Amino acid sequence: MSKLVNSEHWVWVIVQDPGGNEEFLGQKDTEKGVSFIPAFLEKEEAEKGLAKFSKQEGRKYEVQAIMFEDLCHRITGSGFSLFLLDGTGRVLERLDPEHSGGQ
Repeated sequence: MSKLVNSEHWVWVIVQDPGGNEEFLGQKDTEKGVSFIPAFLEKEEAEKGLAKFSKQEGRKYEVQAIMFEDLCHRITGSGFSLFLLDGTGRVLERLDPEHSGGQ
């Protein structure tokens, strides 16, 4: 369960290859061995964060809004955690999508 958002909040994510073979941009914290999907509370924060992440050359990236509950459902079972971040990349909250979406 999140302390910052509930299931009906909109959050901002980075989508890889929008309009085609869309995927959420995932990242890996190599120090902790955790794969995660970065999400943001504000569009401007997501746009700032976009510049800080590892991306694949030749792919297009776009910031998009998604309901928090929908995001959790889509990544459940993927092996990714969900990190709510600010624009500097600071982790505001770490979530397990399997236990966060319906709250």
